[in-house]
Amino acid sequence: MLMSTQANRYAHQLLEARNRGRLLPRLSAQAALSIDDAYEIAKTIADIRTAQGETWVGRKVGFANSKFNEQHGLASTEGMPSWSPLFDGTVRYVEDNHGIQSLDGALQPRIQPEIVFKLGRTPEPHASLDGLADCIEWMAHGLEIVTCPYPGWDFALPDAIAAFGLHGALLIGEPKSLSQASRHHLVQVLADASVSLSRSDADGYTLCAAGFGSSVLGSPVFALKRLQRLLETQPQSPPLAAGEIISTGAWAEASPVVPGQTWITAFSGVSLPGLNISFV
Repeated sequence: MLMSTQANRYAHQLLEARNRGRLLPRLSAQAALSIDDAYEIAKTIADIRTAQGETWVGRKVGFANSKFNEQHGLASTEGMPSWSPLFDGTVRYVEDNHGIQSLDGALQPRIQPEIVFKLGRTPEPHASLDGLADCIEWMAHGLEIVTCPYPGWDFALPDAIAAFGLHGALLIGEPKSLSQASRHHLVQVLADASVSLSRSDADGYTLCAAGFGSSVLGSPVFALKRLQRLLETQPQSPPLAAGEIISTGAWAEASPVVPGQTWITAFSGVSLPGLNISFV
């Protein structure tokens, strides 16, 4: 386990890299780094950000798409995804599902489509899947801008957890309130749904990625359940709470994004509008 002084040093290195828009060598190349070490660094960063006036608004589930994890030689511990805190400074709601997003300072940005939940009430400890679904107030489409402070996106899983979970920004579309009946069918509805991610070109749009909700640990609701189970193994981490937003994991592999591009998404199998985002 890292000494607190070393965790603090790594935390400040990562914060400085983000604030200055500079790359740095991956942490695991400097010394052995465990998953527990990575969460200790992440907690130190979260404490610093809170002390500086940022507000914790939820969590990001990471590495929930086993297909992409295998392609990139990554594996979560004991079949669990990772998680990272979300703060108000990097989360925004997109009015009318159309928006403009700056990439200023973003390190090697990529874009990926997700589903976002808001918890209307605090889940009971060890809640069943249905009990957890009953706590979801609304769902929405989200586009996450993932960033990486390590050259060439070369990292091990602990490096990614420590580095904000590779989170850069989360753009959330129009929320859809859920009825009691729709919550009970949500697992299968989202598992069967698909999304496309396209980029604007001179002659129109080019399909860059597509994916299914079933790729996210079987369904985004399962991702939420895995997150709760993971938090139960981390007594130093706060449990899920009412009011949190949860970004549940990428449906399609992240695509590089640069200023001047417009990206659009479209869903099939679930009544959620796509997003249209222009980058500057």
